[in-house]
Amino acid sequence: MRSKNNGKDFCMFALPGMFCFFAVVIIPFIYGVYLTLTDWNGVAAVKNFVGFKNFGGVIKDTGFWTSLLLTFKYVIFVVIIVNVLAFAIAYLLTRGMKGENFFRAGFFTPNLIGGIVLGYIWQFVFSRVFVSIGESTGWKLFEVSWLSDPTNAFIALVVVSVWQLSGYMILIYVAGFMGLSEDVMEAASIDGASGLVKLKSIIMPLMMSSITICLFLTLSRAFMVYDVNLSLTAGAPYGTTEMAAMHVYEKAFTSRQFGVGQSEALILFVIVACISGVQVYLTKRQEVEA
Repeated sequence: MRSKNNGKDFCMFALPGMFCFFAVVIIPFIYGVYLTLTDWNGVAAVKNFVGFKNFGGVIKDTGFWTSLLLTFKYVIFVVIIVNVLAFAIAYLLTRGMKGENFFRAGFFTPNLIGGIVLGYIWQFVFSRVFVSIGESTGWKLFEVSWLSDPTNAFIALVVVSVWQLSGYMILIYVAGFMGLSEDVMEAASIDGASGLVKLKSIIMPLMMSSITICLFLTLSRAFMVYDVNLSLTAGAPYGTTEMAAMHVYEKAFTSRQFGVGQSEALILFVIVACISGVQVYLTKRQEVEA
């Protein structure tokens, strides 16, 4: 009788979710792997099998490796700045200051704005607002649009991404801080632990579960950035801010080299999966229980 009820519960609750997961994730992924072995251009009815020829095209595609290196640089900046900033702000927002809930909601708001809209908003800021400030004040930093210079355009991408992602990470870190055992913190204070010692030896180890989650989320989001890249710079100037995800899209849908583009997407997926897996493994080992 119990087995029948378990089977009925599974069909009611788990089966729809599993069906959607397979239909939206697993089956398209397998089909995508198959497309890496064909010469399909995205529209033709015939897909000729070409083996691993597309991966040879990936090796010869210098644009992909350039965009991948730029993506690595972008990921390093975004992951470090987002997590350090979010951790520090979350620490301040759990110290009993007035208006904590208001500030938490305010910091989270940018995460609610879609990447495309966010990019166009900040494009206006960098191209119009900052330029107007530069013209009226004479500050050379703002006299020319940041998006017209490769270095400044990259910085602009990092700034916008940090502004968008930090709020969500702040909430995760706030939850982690609120879950810290008061008995442990009081015991540390009684033992004479200073602020830095307490942070390094007690708070950080106990916060590793939150750090693991935040690092994983920022890594995966930063590697797969596309919407902000498209609406803010569109790879300009002269393709110097084109991230890997945008290059893959351009290769598959604009250049009609779907097999090569899918091969590049698969390589990008493997890189992100390996780095994220190693990160989760290393940070999980550092987790402790109060």
